[in-house]
Amino acid sequence: MATNKRVRKTARQFYRLCVVNGSLDEQRVRQVVERVIRTKRRGVLAMLHQFTRLVRLDRERHSARVASATPLPEPMRAEIVGGVEKLYGPGIETSFTEQPSLIGGVRLQVGSDVYDGSVRARLDAIEAGL
Repeated sequence: MATNKRVRKTARQFYRLCVVNGSLDEQRVRQVVERVIRTKRRGVLAMLHQFTRLVRLDRERHSARVASATPLPEPMRAEIVGGVEKLYGPGIETSFTEQPSLIGGVRLQVGSDVYDGSVRARLDAIEAGL
């Protein structure tokens, strides 16, 4: 138990070392991983597992995925990007995809937050209510 706490604590410390001006620095992440691997100390794999988990969660928090039934026009894309940055702050990477199964509307996911304004979601809600 104490070992797991120590592993998590060490992973968090290494993660904090990689954050520069509020965002994760890829070069520092690489350096930390390389140096930790070179040490060949006991428990390195568990610590790296926790560290990569923290890095993955950070990347998810700083990326937005927008899905729509059809390709969105450029002005609408810019409006969505502006709204996401207003809500979550600057530095959010936004990617756009087409999913015809949505039928219409837009589905936005940032980290674990999901905003679903698609026709498919509305139909599923109506079906669940019946």
